[in-house]
Amino acid sequence: MVSAQALRPTGGRRDRTHYLYIAVIVAVLAGIAVGLAAPGFATELKPLGTGFVSLIKMMIAPIIFCTIVTGIGSIRSAAKVGKVGGLALGYFIAMSFVALAIGLVVGNILHPGSSMHLTTAVKAVGHTQAATASEGPVDFLLGIIPTTMVSAFTDGVVLQTLLIALLVGFAIQGMGTSGEAVLRGVGHIQKLVFRVLSMIMWAAPLGAFGAMAAVVGETGVDALKALGSIMLGFYITCALFIGIVLGTMLWVFAKVNLLHLLKYLGREYLLILSTSSSDTALPRLIAKMEHLGVSRPVVGITVPTGYSFNLDGTMIYLTMASLFIADAMGTPLSFGEQVGLLLFMMVASKGAAGVSGAGIATLAGGLQSHQPALVDGVGLIVGIDRFMSEARALTNFTGNAVATILIGNWTNEFDQERAKHVFAGDLPFDEATLLDDDQAGGAGGDAPAATKEPAGV
Repeated sequence: MVSAQALRPTGGRRDRTHYLYIAVIVAVLAGIAVGLAAPGFATELKPLGTGFVSLIKMMIAPIIFCTIVTGIGSIRSAAKVGKVGGLALGYFIAMSFVALAIGLVVGNILHPGSSMHLTTAVKAVGHTQAATASEGPVDFLLGIIPTTMVSAFTDGVVLQTLLIALLVGFAIQGMGTSGEAVLRGVGHIQKLVFRVLSMIMWAAPLGAFGAMAAVVGETGVDALKALGSIMLGFYITCALFIGIVLGTMLWVFAKVNLLHLLKYLGREYLLILSTSSSDTALPRLIAKMEHLGVSRPVVGITVPTGYSFNLDGTMIYLTMASLFIADAMGTPLSFGEQVGLLLFMMVASKGAAGVSGAGIATLAGGLQSHQPALVDGVGLIVGIDRFMSEARALTNFTGNAVATILIGNWTNEFDQERAKHVFAGDLPFDEATLLDDDQAGGAGGDAPAATKEPAGV
């Protein structure tokens, strides 16, 4: 057993990213102030936030590819990959049903849309959003297949990248010892990609300022007050799901305190809150879960898959938004209609990444296909979708973090002892490279050798 003192870093490198996240907080507050004081000018700052999110999205495909390939390639048994993947998918489906159930209960208690009124402009917005949604399950399945292996990285479709990465990972397995050189090469590319990402992160304050100023300038205080009930209900529901459902499962099955995990991922939550996109935190989640003590194969399979299939926050959003719209239009849904609509949306939402605005397009498309009469009401929540998108992204992100730990624990690929040291601060995450300290050391860093791969890799 390595003592806590021995685990403490001895290198002299200073974590300058502490100032980066202070700057992000200041930028968010400044963006709110500018949005309230000069709404017209603030809306023109939107490209700053959009540009930063685009920079992060640029890195998603290579990060997911490298993570899955190194995860699967390092496992010598294909059956083990199937075990982890099957367990993860089963867990994702079960949690989707739990999220839907909680949303149904809260939505039927609050009935937040009963006092809203429709206008012609609102009706037009709903049909516009429906037109941007996916056409159906067949198109979704065919869309997983990329035109070429290269287009999987250029089109920005996460599921296409997942497919190519799985094929390459299994191909490396089939190559035996000759595939080890390829695996090492992918590992070096992963280090390079994370290094580039760490450079991009220094633009976070500028992106946070532009995104927050634009949304406050566009939305205004009046719209928030008018739709405060659905926003409040949604935030409370997400908090209950995280605190009660996820927190209980995390403690019962892995003996991990949810508050410790939330603190460990604090900087990631700040990024999501300021940009309204879980894209900005996905690469950091991959690195931090490995650092926490979950084996690389489990992280490599669970996190990217959960990014597309474990959308707890989106499930809650679709539930409450559907009930809100039905009440607002004076056509409340029966319990059977609610269940049928939401099961349909649960399937339709799979594959949607945590990008701001994706939820409302899924909502409109689902209503258009299953309950066309309700599409007119989608425009009622467009004004506050940006704020609900933040809660969706935060909940989705937390759900994937918890899922990774649980899957790791169930497959004996989670080092609980290491996690305790990480939570205690004995093994700080290497912010300079977004890699584990031992990996950074191999790339020329000065991290101590005591920080090694978690057990089970």
